[in-house]
Amino acid sequence: MKWFISVSFGELTLKGKNRNKFVKQAITNIKRNIKDFDYGNIFMESGKVYIEANKNDFPKMISEIKKVFGIIYISEVLMTDKNIDSIKNAVDICLNDFGKYENKTFKVEGHRVDKSFEMNSPEIGAYFGAYILKKYNNMKVDVHNPDLKVFIDIRKDAFVYINRIPALGGLPIGSGGEGLLLLSGGIDSPVAGYMMAKRGLKISAIHFHSYPFTSKRAHKKSIDLAQILSKYTGEMKVYSLNLLPVYTAIGKKCQRKNTTILSRRFMMRIAEKIANENKIQALITGENLGQVASQTIQSISVINDVVSIPILRPCIGMDKNNIIEIARKIDTYEKAIEPYEDCCSVFTPDRPVTKPRLKDIQFDEKNLDIEYLVDEVMKSLEIIEI
Repeated sequence: MKWFISVSFGELTLKGKNRNKFVKQAITNIKRNIKDFDYGNIFMESGKVYIEANKNDFPKMISEIKKVFGIIYISEVLMTDKNIDSIKNAVDICLNDFGKYENKTFKVEGHRVDKSFEMNSPEIGAYFGAYILKKYNNMKVDVHNPDLKVFIDIRKDAFVYINRIPALGGLPIGSGGEGLLLLSGGIDSPVAGYMMAKRGLKISAIHFHSYPFTSKRAHKKSIDLAQILSKYTGEMKVYSLNLLPVYTAIGKKCQRKNTTILSRRFMMRIAEKIANENKIQALITGENLGQVASQTIQSISVINDVVSIPILRPCIGMDKNNIIEIARKIDTYEKAIEPYEDCCSVFTPDRPVTKPRLKDIQFDEKNLDIEYLVDEVMKSLEIIEI
């Protein structure tokens, strides 16, 4: 008998002819996350991936595998010979390994892939359910809402396991192209990056600061957020730029109330430039409709005007409490609320325009040398490998 970690995929099973490409990417991502562990054979059988490793490492390995998108369930499974006595023995080992099964309700679910096995799937459930009921007389059957489930999969070998650990689902990183996340130091943008990564996008990030008006600690906070986010997204590049030349020019030559919209339009221009140079197909923001002045429908429309590639806004219709809940789950919340201001908050006017008109913003921009300012900001480009 041997212990394995088994990995079950969710949406990948619906991908038809492209399924193998998605699965291959998911396995690559799994290997990336468990690279610090000693593990043996990894193989795929009947739609599941099996990883042979030291059982003492299972909890930590599973914690890392759970961060890989595309996986729906993870289990600790015991592989045994495909005969009744061996499976009974494996059931006993799994129950004793699980522990605290006394006075619990249970259900046995059989799944026969190998049709040559002597029992079909319902018969496997009934037979081994009766075995457990007879041998463990302090356990009771509950087929509707059991405390634990015993799974018996009959494949090339027999696999026995108890319960399944839910994972994140979604699609493997890199299977859906690449997006450039506008990463602030706040709560929303890391959540936006996480949500789009869950849909298969490889994530790069761009961060704007205004040093020395914003502190180096504020900049480090954003890099720290990228580091936390990378546990889910994998390796990423962070493009860091100083937007101070833009804010200085806007402050001298434009209406103060338009500062936020004008600066956001510059951010989008520069982000699109970097995206195009690096063959990135979309921008991602953490904007949430109506949350601040730059996130009204009128503001978003005016900001959209300056770019031609898609801007993905996965948080746009979410309740703030839901965003915070996700931020807590992915461990970015505590870092995001550290009291270091980003460039947006430092230069926000007292009474920002909330319903800007495109012609008014474009009139203000006539006072700015847009190409020159973009080039000045690009001179400050620093690429940080996460």
